[in-house]
Amino acid sequence: MANRIGVLVVLGALLMSCPAMGYAEEMDTSGAKFTLSLTSDYTASPWTQEVGYTNRAIGKLGFGVKNILLGWTELITEPKDAMNEGGNFFVGLAKGVKNGVFQTVGGVVHLVTFPITCLDAPLPEGGTQLI
Repeated sequence: MANRIGVLVVLGALLMSCPAMGYAEEMDTSGAKFTLSLTSDYTASPWTQEVGYTNRAIGKLGFGVKNILLGWTELITEPKDAMNEGGNFFVGLAKGVKNGVFQTVGGVVHLVTFPITCLDAPLPEGGTQLI
């Protein structure tokens, strides 16, 4: 009983922490019907453009693994980009921390839900772009 309550509390907290939930069709995505967004950036994940269930599931799995393994690189790339644009290093670092955490958590969401290809969780800046 306590385990079920704990799962419901975690799911409720996850849902309340997401700025947007809803139908992905409203956001012009073709491969997913529902979205669970970790950010206010509603750009569809790249795997949603794949044709066929198998290709979308494999794409979603790969996208999740890539973001789990490489999400932390935002700690380096965002401050560098901010400095190159003449911005503040610390603002870039804060953005890198936020994006790194969201992309890593989003990678876990994609990895866990990869068989459910009708659900997308858009990530900041479209996810990790290193590979």
